[in-house]
Amino acid sequence: EVQLQASGGGEVQAGGSLRLSCTASGFAFDNYAIGWFRQIPGKEREGVSCMTTVNGNTYYGDSVKGRFTMSSDNAKNAAYLQMDNLKPEDTAVYFCTASPPFYYGGVYCTLKEHLQKDWGQGTLVTVSS
Repeated sequence: EVQLQASGGGEVQAGGSLRLSCTASGFAFDNYAIGWFRQIPGKEREGVSCMTTVNGNTYYGDSVKGRFTMSSDNAKNAAYLQMDNLKPEDTAVYFCTASPPFYYGGVYCTLKEHLQKDWGQGTLVTVSS
């Protein structure tokens, strides 16, 4: 059974940093795509970032480019989201996802919500002014 668990959320002042973790089991983590999505209160769920674990290629949504960074430790079946210069509008529940990667002359991930295969429980991030 595929299991995903996001952790590391909390409360932080605007301009601060948090590091989220996604621990996984039940699939070939070292050749997969891991994603981060967030649910902002009153808004649609938004794709934040994704990466392909086999080569470390990453993709970021426009709202977080230059502030958030993904990484992974494949030996630990874990992915991370380093969030810097946090803003109040980053307040959301953050979800970890897992999907088979796409192959188009390379290995890629996607932030299309309907193509995410499995979802974790989520962790709450609150950014105050």
